[in-house]
Amino acid sequence: MRRPLSNGEFDIIKTLFAPLSKEANGSFNLTDDAALLATGEYVVTKDLIVGGVHFLEKDPLDLVARKLLRVNLSDLAAKGARPVGYFLGCVWPKAIKQDAIARFAAGLAVDQDLFRIALFGGDTTRHRAAGAPLTLSATLFGTPHRQGMLTRSGASVGDDLYVTGTIGDAGLGLAALEKRETFSKLDRDYLTARYRLPDPRLVIGGALAGHASAALDVSDGLLADAVHLAAESGVSLIIDAERIPLSEAAGLWLAKQADRNASLAALASFGDDYEILFTAPASMRRAVDMASKVSKTRVRRIGQATKGEGVTLLDMDRNVIETEQGGYDHFA
Repeated sequence: MRRPLSNGEFDIIKTLFAPLSKEANGSFNLTDDAALLATGEYVVTKDLIVGGVHFLEKDPLDLVARKLLRVNLSDLAAKGARPVGYFLGCVWPKAIKQDAIARFAAGLAVDQDLFRIALFGGDTTRHRAAGAPLTLSATLFGTPHRQGMLTRSGASVGDDLYVTGTIGDAGLGLAALEKRETFSKLDRDYLTARYRLPDPRLVIGGALAGHASAALDVSDGLLADAVHLAAESGVSLIIDAERIPLSEAAGLWLAKQADRNASLAALASFGDDYEILFTAPASMRRAVDMASKVSKTRVRRIGQATKGEGVTLLDMDRNVIETEQGGYDHFA
């Protein structure tokens, strides 16, 4: 039987969330109004996720908790930072049960151990309106690499363009969950896991510091985030569509599509990949290869920075593939 919220906000904090702060020096076991952080420089990021927008409302809450942490950890990874801890904000649906919150906290605990972070504070409340969605926010902070923080604005003309991992899996996973696409069980399990549980590239993020010239994480889609990087760096980015790295599952999907170029553009437009898109001077190719090997993270060189502005996607014959480069827009 699912337990109702019988003990109130403060008991929930004490029993479910305070244990997550035991390794957070300065958190005061979540009994104070603020945390005390040691003096020093921190890289700080904040993302929120909303039921029905960033995750399906029927998704298991332990996986939702882990996704919340991971989408923020992905931002730190792209900055080359080492994560330390986080602040948490939760606005629960009116009918939430305490067992559901306990499952959410259990998911946080799993990834706290995995990524060696701790909860430093936050707030939790409930919607008054019936049917209002679960709304979650996390502010993560970490220490910058000794080489400094990677930014979006450091790319120069002539730099190589790279991306980690594979592109388009999360978008296909969401399509599978929403029954818009059909896959084998093996591929469906892989793709839906990529949507529900992204893999922040923290190890290679740190390894790229001092070698990459600009970087950001791919959250809104490869093309959309390439536009952001190009704009902040004052360059144009040329991307070879056939060099975009795909998983076996995405490759099988692509092979079945009638219009290969349009389908490649679609994969490059899907959000939620949480890979790292970065540039580096051509002189750093060996260093990038070494970072890939040391971190055991797949990296593919997919294009180059040139003079101009915007992003151009080219097919195998070097013809331009027309694309919608806006990516995911929360207000569209």
